[in-house]
Amino acid sequence: MQFRHALLPTLLLSILLIGCGENEMESTDETSSVNADLEMVGGEEVDRFADIQIIRYDIVDFDKLTIDQKKLVYYMSQAGLEGRDIIFDQNNAYNLEIRHCIEKIVENVKGEKGADWTNFMTYARQMWFANGIHHHYGMDKFMPKFSKEAFMSYVQKSDAKISTEAIEVIFNPAIAAKRKVKDADVDMIVTSANGFYGEGVTQSMVDEFYGKLSDPSNSRPVEHGLNSTLILKNGSLYEDVWKIDGKYGKAIERIIYWLEKAVTVAENDQQEAALKKLIEYYKTGNLKTWDDYNILWAKSTEGDIDWINSFIEVYGDALGKRGTFESIVQITDFEASKQMQVVTENVQWFEDNSTLLPEHKKKNVKGVSYKVVQVASESGDASPSTPIGVNLPNNNWIRQEHGSKSVSLGNIISAYDKAGGPGILTEFSHDQEEIDRAKEHAYLAGKLHTALHEVVGHASGQLNDGVGQPAETLRNYASTLEEARADLVGLYFILDPKMIDFGLIETLEVGKAEYDGYIRNGMMAQLQRLELGKNVEEEHMQNRQLVAAWVIEQGAKDNVIERVKKDGKTYFNINDYDKLRVLFGELLQEIQRITSEGDYEAGKSLVETYGVKVDYELHKEVLQRIKPLKLAAYRGFVNPVLVPVTNDAGDIIDIKIENNQSFVEQMLYYGKTYGNLD
Repeated sequence: MQFRHALLPTLLLSILLIGCGENEMESTDETSSVNADLEMVGGEEVDRFADIQIIRYDIVDFDKLTIDQKKLVYYMSQAGLEGRDIIFDQNNAYNLEIRHCIEKIVENVKGEKGADWTNFMTYARQMWFANGIHHHYGMDKFMPKFSKEAFMSYVQKSDAKISTEAIEVIFNPAIAAKRKVKDADVDMIVTSANGFYGEGVTQSMVDEFYGKLSDPSNSRPVEHGLNSTLILKNGSLYEDVWKIDGKYGKAIERIIYWLEKAVTVAENDQQEAALKKLIEYYKTGNLKTWDDYNILWAKSTEGDIDWINSFIEVYGDALGKRGTFESIVQITDFEASKQMQVVTENVQWFEDNSTLLPEHKKKNVKGVSYKVVQVASESGDASPSTPIGVNLPNNNWIRQEHGSKSVSLGNIISAYDKAGGPGILTEFSHDQEEIDRAKEHAYLAGKLHTALHEVVGHASGQLNDGVGQPAETLRNYASTLEEARADLVGLYFILDPKMIDFGLIETLEVGKAEYDGYIRNGMMAQLQRLELGKNVEEEHMQNRQLVAAWVIEQGAKDNVIERVKKDGKTYFNINDYDKLRVLFGELLQEIQRITSEGDYEAGKSLVETYGVKVDYELHKEVLQRIKPLKLAAYRGFVNPVLVPVTNDAGDIIDIKIENNQSFVEQMLYYGKTYGNLD
């Protein structure tokens, strides 16, 4: 699962998606001035458009790697970039055609001026950032602010090609209106515009199809539907599998080409075995092979280089089955990793001392590893919008039997922190005490919550015997509940005095800072990402609002959290941190019970009651308060470019880093260099 940060109310404080997932997040930091004394890298602004800021990240100590390690990083980065086209097609069937047309226009139309051209270039950059024509977070289609006539003139001038159907998709608001629809009252498959399901496929068909494949007695199920498009063929449902001789085969062939090169420079036998198994999976599309790969990968914890590559996170599918393509290539930051090693070493203590019911606790938590890493390259659903932490594999039984890997993307976090500003913290904090606490403790609080969320949260808990995987039992609510469960583990323990005994913090003020920011973000700050009147649909946002709203309601009789009106503005002030911790523990126990028992109705009730509906007047107020701050709601990155240096014989003798491309330059470069699908 991916861990995306929210509005960074305390930088990492609000932990989002995949594995701990969607991919989320890219937003405004309210604590940049908090950490002015820290040595940060990256953070340079490259571009700003619509609600998005593009920044850079740096790769620290790359020159200290051996030549084979540099080659491994390079080969794996190329393997990731070769799959970039896949995410565009997964997000909508017309995305690639539209992107190719837009790129042709941007490359060939020169000297255009005026509002239409300015708005066209904004649309182009939004499309690149979102890997398609729908907002990467809100899922609504971008509606052009340039005229259709202007667009057609650009097409003609550039000699680009585009079908009448694709033009309709761009300009007609009724067509493909939303990439993913999360609404229990409609057919979420029919109304979603992503490319995971073929024409004529309905939600009831999908439920029936996978219901027949589900076997609750199988304690080691595969992730059905993870790597295929479900289509109607001759009146029957058929999985069009993503593999070398199937859908996306041209891109997968190129991915395999680079993976085979990576095998030759693997750091150890475990890495080599995992890479070979990943190649086998791409060739066969066999989900049992995918499980075998994940077991090998989870156990491969030695070495300085690691990767995430394939169809992994299911946030893009309303039913949480189909995995979007993503790639992250990473270099271990050993010094930073040591600081949080105590979390990994004591993961069983956390499980034993959690609020879970005894029958839902794991008696022997397996092989959880945690590292802080330097990102060297990202692609697919991890770029330009990136997670800040990841816990994988996602398959529950593999985590339970073989363990998992958790990483915190250190240079990404540093770049976010360096680029931000203190506006949200100041605007939404109830008093100076809250602001001062955040300035002193929020950065560490966020790092610790990330570690607890990823290492302990996603590894915690077990299903009852005979209960199917959450994707089957909790269906469209599984991701929201899983993220809430992991968040609650972190929230419960971050105020535990044992954190001081472990040497992770020196004062419980760190935990209080996290509580302040979590409530502040869950109830107010994150609402800047929604249009007024919209419900919350994205899983990480649902998770945070669910947790915050539930504890506020449950603690009302004791005034645990007070809703305060001051100078016409709303604030949420925590009056009793210890009682709030108890409430977090109670909600954690209930969500684990729901997960362990596969209690769909209870899970649905929690999410729909607390995580979906938005207080209209509060939302309106938040938008009014945010507007003067002129902050970008989302952030993303350009990637450094890895450039091989060769000798006269053509052998790679070094890899150099170039980090000077603009956002538009990088998107055009990627389109030309890694455009594998029509």
